[in-house]
This record gives sequence, C-alpha cells and structure tokens, in this order.
Amino acid sequence: MSTQMNKKNEKTFEDALQRLEEIAQLLENEETPLEDSIQLFEEGIELKDFCEEKLKSAKLKINKIIKKNKDLVIEDFE
Repeated sequence: MSTQMNKKNEKTFEDALQRLEEIAQLLENEETPLEDSIQLFEEGIELKDFCEEKLKSAKLKINKIIKKNKDLVIEDFE
C-alpha cells in the first residue's frame, strides 16, 4: 500500500482519499486479476468508511464552533 502516514503513523483523510483514487484506477484496469480486485474493493470500502467518519467528525467540530459564535448561522451542507 502506498499511502503516506503522518507523524503519529495514522491515516489522514487526504491519504485515504488518494488511496481510494488509486484503487478506483486499478479496479477500472481490465488487467487487474479478480482476486486482487476483490482485495482492492474490500480496502476501498474500509477507506470509504474512514473518510465518512472523518467528514462527520469535521462537520460536528464546525457546528460546535459555529454554535459558540451566535452571530453565525448554521446551514446544512452535503
């Protein structure tokens, strides 16, 4: 796996997203063997879940910051 890790040896959102892009390219390649494709797909699902959790956490942090400053209005985003 070619993802880079930060100083604490933890995945970052950006690392996971980059690896997802690599996986998508490998899965689109018709020369990738079936067994490799299955492993890549499983890894991709795990990375997708990781990214969703990071985004959810970021949204919660942003909402807390906005709530502390009552002059700002919270708007939903997708």
